[in-house]
Amino acid sequence: MGSIMDFVKKVNTTQKEIKMFVLVVNAGSSSLKYQLFDMENKVVMAKGLCERIGIDGKLKHQTTGMEKVEKSIPMPTHAQAVSALVDSLTDKEYGCISDMSQISAVGHRVVHGGPWLTKSVLVNDAVIADLEKCCDIAPLHTVPHLLGIRGCMQVMPKTPQVLVIDTAFHQTMPDYAYMYPIPYELYEKYKVRRYGFHGTSHRYVSGKAIELLGKKAEDTRIVTCHLGNGSSISAVKGGKIIDTSMGFTPLEGVIMGSRCGAVDPAIIPFLMEKEGIPVSEMGSWMNKKCGFLGVSGVSSDMREITAAIGKGNDRARLAYDILCYQIKKYIGSYTAAMGGLDCIVFTAGIGENTPRLREDSLSDMEFFGIKVDKAKNNEKNPCLISADDSRVKVFVIPTNEELVIACDTDEIVSSL
Repeated sequence: MGSIMDFVKKVNTTQKEIKMFVLVVNAGSSSLKYQLFDMENKVVMAKGLCERIGIDGKLKHQTTGMEKVEKSIPMPTHAQAVSALVDSLTDKEYGCISDMSQISAVGHRVVHGGPWLTKSVLVNDAVIADLEKCCDIAPLHTVPHLLGIRGCMQVMPKTPQVLVIDTAFHQTMPDYAYMYPIPYELYEKYKVRRYGFHGTSHRYVSGKAIELLGKKAEDTRIVTCHLGNGSSISAVKGGKIIDTSMGFTPLEGVIMGSRCGAVDPAIIPFLMEKEGIPVSEMGSWMNKKCGFLGVSGVSSDMREITAAIGKGNDRARLAYDILCYQIKKYIGSYTAAMGGLDCIVFTAGIGENTPRLREDSLSDMEFFGIKVDKAKNNEKNPCLISADDSRVKVFVIPTNEELVIACDTDEIVSSL
């Protein structure tokens, strides 16, 4: 929605003419995360999680400043999960609003918009039809999103619903960056191209980095490293994405918790034949049996990987080194693609909480003008971790994807 600096200004604005409460929803196949924002001050009023939907149903809810509440509630469907979260938000003891009508709008996180949904958008029948088209290219995410959206529409039929698309921020990539060298007619027929993911995170942290640099957006060249159980690295030039590591799906790019990242495509049919893995299972195998888990044999969790390294586990060390090396390669290639580099941003679970990985990933890059200050990097809540004489700034910026969703939802609904 608008330029990246328009977004930054919107996030920093604290005065509103109309009080808005925006519910942000992130639906999974058997879970539904939520946060309620007071948009006057951009603060979280309450947050929670509905899980084991379709099984037995459990709800965790916490209103800001109050104790967490946990309950077992039957949730056979996503609609009943939405009813449960609304009941929690309006509960007289532990809620924060008096009535469901106080929820001004609902913003939904949508992982994949394909070529059809390229910006945040108000839900209507045509938008739902476009999202349904994404079931073919992103079934694991799109089907649960639709369940969550329809559940909210069923429970709150008069409340505006907005989709905020993770792939939208990557739409500025040039064709030579997003196209794969396959027969062009297959791109046209099946929409096979690089889409990129974690867009709301890359958008948020790159906007904050531009603020910290004190430059005009168009004069900046930034590499954003969203590193978590799923990881992606993006090149942001002039406030716009020009390339990103994830591709047609979130499987491409660097090594991840249990995803292989980019591998030689010929490996896949080779292993299918040798190991007898059927086509129907190969996608799950690449997403759930590889990455840190597959290489280390220990875990998909970086915390357990680093603990194993401390005990002398060489395979855990190898998994860690692969990620550090790949981060370094992406930074180098994106610096070349952008014609220079002003700053690097680390964010998400691993990026924000693993000082050693930040230092190791950027080691021996002084010739690029990158130098980490070890003391700053090991502070409890670091922000600027580059040395004073580093030409390239290095920031640690906690991501806030929910705030991006809330702001876009507020902007769209306020203009109705």
